[in-house]
Amino acid sequence: MIRLFFGLLFSCVSASLVAQKNVILIIADDLGSDYCGFYENHVDTVNLPNVRRLLKGGVRFKNAWANPFCSPTRAGILTGRYSFRTGVGAAIGGAGSAVLDTAEMTIPRLLKKFKPTGLSQAHIGKWHLQTPTPKTNFTFPNKMGYDHFEGSFPGELPNYFSWTKITNGSEATSTRYATTENVDNAVSFIKKNKEQSFFLWLAFNAPHIPLHLPPADLTNTKLSGSAADISANPKAYFKAMNEAMDHEIGRLFDSLTTYNLWAKTDIIFIGDNGDDSPVAQSSPAKGSVYQGGLNVPMIISGPSVTNPNRVSDALVHTTDLFATILELFGHSTWASQISSSKPVDSKSLFSILRNEKTDVRDWLFAEVFGGPAPASDGKTIRNKSYKYIAMNNGNKLLFNLQTDPSEKTNLYSTAAGANLTNLEFLCSEMSKLLQLPNGCSLVLASQEEIKSMNPFPNPFGAQIQLAPHLADKEYELLNAAGQRVLHGNNVAKQDLSQLPKGVYFLRVDGQIFKLVKE
Repeated sequence: MIRLFFGLLFSCVSASLVAQKNVILIIADDLGSDYCGFYENHVDTVNLPNVRRLLKGGVRFKNAWANPFCSPTRAGILTGRYSFRTGVGAAIGGAGSAVLDTAEMTIPRLLKKFKPTGLSQAHIGKWHLQTPTPKTNFTFPNKMGYDHFEGSFPGELPNYFSWTKITNGSEATSTRYATTENVDNAVSFIKKNKEQSFFLWLAFNAPHIPLHLPPADLTNTKLSGSAADISANPKAYFKAMNEAMDHEIGRLFDSLTTYNLWAKTDIIFIGDNGDDSPVAQSSPAKGSVYQGGLNVPMIISGPSVTNPNRVSDALVHTTDLFATILELFGHSTWASQISSSKPVDSKSLFSILRNEKTDVRDWLFAEVFGGPAPASDGKTIRNKSYKYIAMNNGNKLLFNLQTDPSEKTNLYSTAAGANLTNLEFLCSEMSKLLQLPNGCSLVLASQEEIKSMNPFPNPFGAQIQLAPHLADKEYELLNAAGQRVLHGNNVAKQDLSQLPKGVYFLRVDGQIFKLVKE
């Protein structure tokens, strides 16, 4: 009886210890992976010792993409939907900007559906999903699901030492250094909710311009802070702003330890897009669909990670954080709560965190439209090795990222063999995603051509059909490199579902047909 009593007591205590589940999402504004010394593509580096603390307990994602601007990345995380679905294709600025519809289903709204009580949610820091005028917009973060909002509304602070702060719809002026104020507010939220589960989105303005000299106690730099020096040495001030941000992240982490929450909290750290032009280490950078605008650091660390201190080469997008955060809270059936009229593009990374899968995607997609520089508007898609870019001005580019990570050699006009196979696969996938029946002229035919096409369908899946006069003929199926993969009589009877995706050539009765396997 005594043994039973203590067994029940132990079970109750154990349940109470694991019942609390917290997730913190930390976003650095305009920080690409090339400034992070723990990334393979780093050039110059910033000092981020506290961010590095996450590596030992987490998974670092080598191939993480964001959108090229702040607002689309935030909209994609909050809703799990690509820019062409939300309408937010560039940085939100003036009154004419396309903004995020307040009717969208969001992470905090879904968390409330699953757990109406016992979970508190806050967004601290930069919002940048609607315009700050009219001032009634200041209530939007709360209306979209957050219990608490405290931070700035527009994309850029005019001054980190004097800025307009919104707290649950109310406006005031803060003269406290913005990075420090953000963490003060986050720590206050954690302290208030330390006895229950919470979701905290901490969105720093740093290291977004204006470049400046942070307070002396947050950085070891010897910079003067003069306007002339900032203009002459922008990268040095960019580094100092990152160092100050990392210092304050350390203070946030210390608060979790103080309140015994470190072991109960999953932490996600990302950049929201690539580096801004004044400090960019590659060109084009922020605002472009080149790697310099898309590659960002992403680390997910905490108790949900199995076999931590791992590096993943999975293709992941910041949009995937929508499903991931919901599943970190245990809500794997979130899709049942989403209207079929609002397709979600997010792929949960939970299986990678649990070390159950190595990949959740075959490709990544990103785009820019309605941007401040229309010449940079375009779409891009990549797989593990290749990247295809279709600019809105008609330019098309293909890069082999394995051999040309800096995107110097455009292979589009001379694509053949493996280059052509990958080009056609990526074009086809982008066309299907965007529902463009002739979005890739290399793959998809016009409706008139489809009606008379032989063989069909093209692209094909498990089977190829031929006209009756060719049906029983001997055939030979070649891959894009010209190697025979199948031959025999009556190709229509063959199950082709196991063939790899890509370009093939069917030779039958002296004719050669070009086909694409979906």
